Amino acid sequence: MSTFLESQNWRYATKQYDATKKISAEDLNTLKEAVRLSASSYGLQPYKVVIVENPELREQLKAAAYGQTQVTDASHLFIFANDLNLDAKSVEAYIKNISETRGVPADALGGFSDMMNNVISNLSDEAKNNWTAKQTYIALGNLLGAAAELKIDATPMEGFNPAAFNEILGFDKLGLNAAVIATIGYRHTEDDTQHYKKVRKSQEELFITL
Repeated sequence: MSTFLESQNWRYATKQYDATKKISAEDLNTLKEAVRLSASSYGLQPYKVVIVENPELREQLKAAAYGQTQVTDASHLFIFANDLNLDAKSVEAYIKNISETRGVPADALGGFSDMMNNVISNLSDEAKNNWTAKQTYIALGNLLGAAAELKIDATPMEGFNPAAFNEILGFDKLGLNAAVIATIGYRHTEDDTQHYKKVRKSQEELFITL
């Protein structure tokens, strides 16, 4: 079994964290880089990732997450917030980044730019926002995989009130929406769920080959 699969078998959605244990700056940077390198449609990365360390702020957010203690006890809280204002300016900024990174004239990327703008402009606001929210889950997957490789525990969470999170964090003024969150840190020895056997469908049940 590969190290990656061993890490996937090791990880679980941690229910109780050891609040005395914190992630090192080096490991946190590795996790941030893993998220930064995540795949996204066209490579646009239409989201921001907010990392909350402030204890008082996390207490407010815990109330908006139905009192789940992971929000305050974990070392860090990641909030994946999708962009509600994806438009031609976003595409222009991305094209500029490509041009500068790859040393390619921006004019040579006109076809790619036009294609993205055409797709985005033809989406309704609801469809566009659903699409950008879906992109955050790809980044979340990278965070979970990287954390497991580092033997850092993580808990992906949809059980929170996005509107309350948006208000507490001022996302409404930034054109952002809290799509999904994750806590990272180290499991508490008293978290019984760490001893549960992982339950998943078999390959025969899950996969269909055509």
